[in-house]
Amino acid sequence: MKAEERWQARFRAARMTLPTWARLAPARAVYRCNISGVWEIHAWDRSNGATRQVTSRPRGTSHAAIDPTGQWIWWFSDTYGDEFGIWMRQPFTGGPELPAHPDLAPGHPTGLALSAVGTAAVGRSSRHGFQVFHVRVGSDEKPRMIYESREFAQVAGISLDGSLIAVSHSEHGDSRHPALRVLRPNGHLAGDLHDGPGKGFSGVRFAPTMADRRILALHERRGRREPLVWDPVTGEQREIWLRVPGEITADWYHDGRAVLIGHNDRARTELYRYDLGGGHLTEIKTPHGVIHDAMPRPDGTVEYSWSSAARPPIIRASDGHVVMNQSGPSAPPSVPLEDVHVDGPGGRIHALVSRPTIGNPPYPTVFLLHGGPAAQDDDSFMPNVAAWVDVGFAVVRVNYRGSTGYGSAWRDALRGDVGHIELADVAAVREWAVSHGVADPDRMVLAGASWGGYLTLLGLATQPKWWAAGIAAVPITDHAAAYSDETEGLRAYHRALFGGSPQEVPELYAASSPITYLDALQAPLLVLAGENDPRSPIGQIEKYLDKLDERGHEHEVYRYPAGHASLVIEERIRQMAAQIDFACKHLGIPQPDPAASS
Repeated sequence: MKAEERWQARFRAARMTLPTWARLAPARAVYRCNISGVWEIHAWDRSNGATRQVTSRPRGTSHAAIDPTGQWIWWFSDTYGDEFGIWMRQPFTGGPELPAHPDLAPGHPTGLALSAVGTAAVGRSSRHGFQVFHVRVGSDEKPRMIYESREFAQVAGISLDGSLIAVSHSEHGDSRHPALRVLRPNGHLAGDLHDGPGKGFSGVRFAPTMADRRILALHERRGRREPLVWDPVTGEQREIWLRVPGEITADWYHDGRAVLIGHNDRARTELYRYDLGGGHLTEIKTPHGVIHDAMPRPDGTVEYSWSSAARPPIIRASDGHVVMNQSGPSAPPSVPLEDVHVDGPGGRIHALVSRPTIGNPPYPTVFLLHGGPAAQDDDSFMPNVAAWVDVGFAVVRVNYRGSTGYGSAWRDALRGDVGHIELADVAAVREWAVSHGVADPDRMVLAGASWGGYLTLLGLATQPKWWAAGIAAVPITDHAAAYSDETEGLRAYHRALFGGSPQEVPELYAASSPITYLDALQAPLLVLAGENDPRSPIGQIEKYLDKLDERGHEHEVYRYPAGHASLVIEERIRQMAAQIDFACKHLGIPQPDPAASS
């Protein structure tokens, strides 16, 4: 297979998310899949193996859920990726698409939870703030607003019997460390969890049986996220503490007597069963790599979606069998990751290195910065990383301060010098890559998307001698300008990150904005921007590009008709090709010979 065909085949290979099954109808499930060339919602009847595509929209569909009885599939309808719209629903077996409720106004989605008794908790945000509605589905009864706040809030869950609704909120002013509140359907308080500054709570799910009112949550009482089982009515709490490094997530087993533990350490994940009765911990054997999602079945087996940097995703069960994969050619494999630990200004930095199989070191190198910033680069299969490797680039990814997976202190370290802190870690890893002969210092590209695109622009201007070219996808160019146009949820995040709004701390917003340092920019730049992006609004990007035009700075622009990221596979391929072409052109690297085979 030719090099270009190989990397494009990874994008085109059919992929799917882990099927989510209905709690009271485990034969019925929904999942997202790209088999049509666009990421859409699909239904699967496990009793007879039948599948069907539920949604068919030109720009794809991101959010869906199935109600516990398996009767209805819900999905969110927005306009070309702008994330503003309404929830729709459709019978599992097919039929008309209906608004979830005719009296629910459009908004940005902030959580959805469905009960087994025909009710739902729907979260939405608008310029008026955040609201949570209790909805009787299929009824003429108007939705009841049971929660409202100017500060960030989202639905965290609803009990199976519909009697309790959990809301993550930041009334205390810090959306990065939310509190957890449980309400009755009439809006009356049932219970509250808040541990004070810097210690957040996030709801996972209510117990999966009808009479059980416990909720599984994650707390940060010991410097990392760990599970806690809470009865909001009695106030009883049970912490689940494990003597393992890294971060912990959890979900219920089907009968509520055990929880499934997800353990994230050094950018890999593993699974355990924790029995609540005796506290016994049992490892679930999975391959070395990353578990993207996992869910126990009623028979006790665990189904999970897995991949590694070298091997494409597959959906397996804990007994070893393949649960379900879409037909068609599988994605070509790629190279395994190398782990690197570098001493940095804030502690040991974990970085991931992918080396090409062609050429000799030192290699032309892409420093590919993840978004978030509260996200993590890990050992999962990434077609974009593999594409760079195929054309002869080494790829270095840095889990800079602000990343998840390394404890609360690492994730919270950005306060005070946003952007510059992350780039100090990137600088330390760059020095390692050059000194160890991995990266050619004269052929280095700084690239990233979303927060990674923002860091790219900031790094090109504050470290101008280090980078031969830059590629910034959907970046923030000016934090204050982005704040004016972004969603209310991101405004709350900005306030939490900077300690106030642009009006309250304008100097901090300016000090962390790439547009402040634009005159220092030297490297040629490619900017990719979504025309309907609510997260990195196009207006602040256009303002930055106008200033580049005024300076006569060498740059290219790739605009696409979607939101923060495209769900259309061929569009993703075009964007990847544009990035490779740009980097090769400006680093003086000949394009791979189309006739050359791997």
